[in-house]
Amino acid sequence: MEEWGTIAHLGIGSNENSPYERCIEGIQKLSLINAIRLIQCSNFYRTEPVGLKHQEWFINAVLEIRTLLSPYDLLSALQNVEREMGRVKTVKNGPRVIDFDILLYNQDVISDEDRLIIPHPAFHKRRFVLVPMNDVASYVIHPAFGVSMKGLLDRCKDKSVVEWFADPVRFG
Repeated sequence: MEEWGTIAHLGIGSNENSPYERCIEGIQKLSLINAIRLIQCSNFYRTEPVGLKHQEWFINAVLEIRTLLSPYDLLSALQNVEREMGRVKTVKNGPRVIDFDILLYNQDVISDEDRLIIPHPAFHKRRFVLVPMNDVASYVIHPAFGVSMKGLLDRCKDKSVVEWFADPVRFG
């Protein structure tokens, strides 16, 4: 039997308005999209802000999904959930009620500077992404670098704090 859809990995994060609850709400909203099947969730981590330091700490996780959506349609679906949950983009790397990022979409490489870059251009440098990514997909190879997620984490120079916060959500 052929597998349903394309595998993608999504980053999820929040640091406003009960961030853990907002992440859970975002995951629930994703589960209602017919063209997305949630496969696996990492642990949730409390993470130190990167970039803009003077803000609340984040809650971050990584989801493994299967989707029938193209990368652009997936991006649109994620942005719709963000808007529905009240996300307003203000300051780069600033506070947010919810944030979804497409980290990987199969082994595709997309370089559309105006709309979509896959793999996500900075995730290989960010502990707050690599730690939860290793919970669900340590063996996955970064399509642009040819290095596993575990290898990227082992080489990561980012020393920002990433601490366990909660167990993964279970699906199915």
